[in-house]
Amino acid sequence: MADLDTSGAATGTGDRPRPRAVLPALCATQITSWGIVYYAFPVLNTRITADTGWSTTATTGAFSSALIVSALAGIPIGRVLDRRGPRAVMTTGSLLGVIAVLALAHAPNLAVFTAAWLLAGLAMASTFYQPAFAAVTRWWGRDSVRALTIVTLAGGLASTAFAPLTAVLAEDFGWRTTYTVLAVILAAITIPAHALALRTPWPPAPMRHTPRAPNSPVVTRSRPFLLLAAALTLNGFAMYAVVIALVPLLLERGASPTQAAWALGLGGAGQTLGRTLYATLARYTGVTTRTVTLIAAGGVTTMALAAVPGPYSLLLLLSIVAGMVRGNLTLLQATAVTDRWGTTHYGRLSGLLAAPATLASALAPFAGAALAGTLGGYPGLFTTLAFASVAAAALALGGTPARRGRAATDHEGRGRR
Repeated sequence: MADLDTSGAATGTGDRPRPRAVLPALCATQITSWGIVYYAFPVLNTRITADTGWSTTATTGAFSSALIVSALAGIPIGRVLDRRGPRAVMTTGSLLGVIAVLALAHAPNLAVFTAAWLLAGLAMASTFYQPAFAAVTRWWGRDSVRALTIVTLAGGLASTAFAPLTAVLAEDFGWRTTYTVLAVILAAITIPAHALALRTPWPPAPMRHTPRAPNSPVVTRSRPFLLLAAALTLNGFAMYAVVIALVPLLLERGASPTQAAWALGLGGAGQTLGRTLYATLARYTGVTTRTVTLIAAGGVTTMALAAVPGPYSLLLLLSIVAGMVRGNLTLLQATAVTDRWGTTHYGRLSGLLAAPATLASALAPFAGAALAGTLGGYPGLFTTLAFASVAAAALALGGTPARRGRAATDHEGRGRR
């Protein structure tokens, strides 16, 4: 167990500070930020288009624009995180998120609606998993897998908590009032949590754990980094397209909007369940095997959703299983840099690795809606996405560098044995 120092921060190995308030705060803010800024949209979109007359392509395109902004902003934000820590970044991101959601609620036209999503993209880059992962990785060091698992276990409950809540609010009050209520919840939880819980001084990069860590530009030009980035990008497109397209797939197969929202929400519960298994998986598999297996498993669950027409209970079960795989994939990406290149340049390398994947996930809602029409419906789209995951798994075979020696990879030990 970690010892507790007199300043109120837990310290594990060495003198690395581990503020006790960080994990509960990040758990609460990941649930709330993802649940409101991301998962409310697929639940509300059909109501938005019906009420406003805007096309589904236009509204999903606006949503995609937020993810594009998030991908582009993630790189410079990663550099700031490496130098200064997460407090200012995540607190500012929470403020921007509240403003963006309120702007969505009161958007008088599509242009303002789209502008609100662009602002939401900055909030996503500043509050979603990447800055949270950077904080946990620096504060917890070699023991970060457990802390990352705890944060992502909570984050997996975002759709479970907020998809059904959003559906109930929308049923009674409409989408605009729903977004207004959600903005108030977002402000009440995330702003004080980030401002107050992340005050511990930011520790220096743990150079003693990675004495032979390669220079960041050298890593980003290497073949393993590029192949891994390509694999995560293609997989990110497939997985996020599945998340956004799950609701219309179920509606197409006769589910009610509330049933579809519950399927999306319970998929989030599946993510939480799946993440409890990641530490065991990491203990008994090498990094390449783990990466390829999880990406391929995502393709299998996507194909199952494409092939099974019903009943609703079976589709609900498949949604939960698919969520379990997605939950593991989140932790896979969170540990991708430390498993291969150490923690010294985590913020920057993680931002660069995540950027193309986030861009692909940004295009996924828009491209998925367009492809569904071209392919004759959402089952055809899910079949295509399953093959994309298989291709991503093949790319991941080359996404691990040669071992650099024991000193540089000491932090990886258990996952390699």
